[in-house]
Amino acid sequence: MLLKPESGGIYVDATVGLGGHSEEILKHIGRGMLIGIDRDEETLNMALSRLADNRVVLKKGRFSEINRLVVETGVAEVDGILFDIGTSMFHLKTAGRGFSFLSEEPLDMRMDQAQDLTAADIVNRYSEKNIARILWEYGEERLSRKIAKAIVDYRVKKKINTCAELSDIVCSVYKGRGKLHPATKTFQALRIVVNDELNELKKGLDAASGILKRGGRLCVISYHSLEDRIVKNFMRDNQKLGILTVMTKKPMVPSYEEVRLNPSARSAKLRGAEKR
Repeated sequence: MLLKPESGGIYVDATVGLGGHSEEILKHIGRGMLIGIDRDEETLNMALSRLADNRVVLKKGRFSEINRLVVETGVAEVDGILFDIGTSMFHLKTAGRGFSFLSEEPLDMRMDQAQDLTAADIVNRYSEKNIARILWEYGEERLSRKIAKAIVDYRVKKKINTCAELSDIVCSVYKGRGKLHPATKTFQALRIVVNDELNELKKGLDAASGILKRGGRLCVISYHSLEDRIVKNFMRDNQKLGILTVMTKKPMVPSYEEVRLNPSARSAKLRGAEKR
């Protein structure tokens, strides 16, 4: 395990989700401590029952708040921090959360249900130019302008309320299927903007390197090029500054067997660095 959890250590699972990674870390830390962070209160409550352990402290918050959340537990420095940036199957499959382009659910996509902005707000209120920019910048969608125009044309007649409606609009532009579902990149882009994911990642990485002990490890699992680029550049730049030592010249990727057992891991990339 690149994180290298050791007995007595203090570790942060910055994306605790349903507790899978945390459960594995707990097997290695003896009487150590695990701080689990997630912005989604629903998944935190589910993790609470899975991680019913006096070594665990769970906190609700964003990546950018990691420093404060850790200090609130009475800890100043930690031995390791793990980020798993991917959208969980829980979000994709849970009714009413609006992440899946295959569903008739309301177009939502909020990780934190307490925030105001939803994906429906973006597609129904933003200008055609702004929607096209979002799809290009955050989804790397080559048909961003055509999709944005189709969205604006559609909403003149009817508000876009559901995931399926938006998916059908995108499919009407593509007029066919490739390897990926045509709406994949559009939904990715909207999810990133709704949750301010890339800015949160940048802030979270900065905060994480600040609370790592000397010799502590920072490990990040990402699933698409935008995230991986941020992580790679952050680790490279901090190595040049003498703050981190990069442990992964190239990202670690899952084996054939791992992908066979968990197909959603096929695009995962793991990078790690150690605090100097």
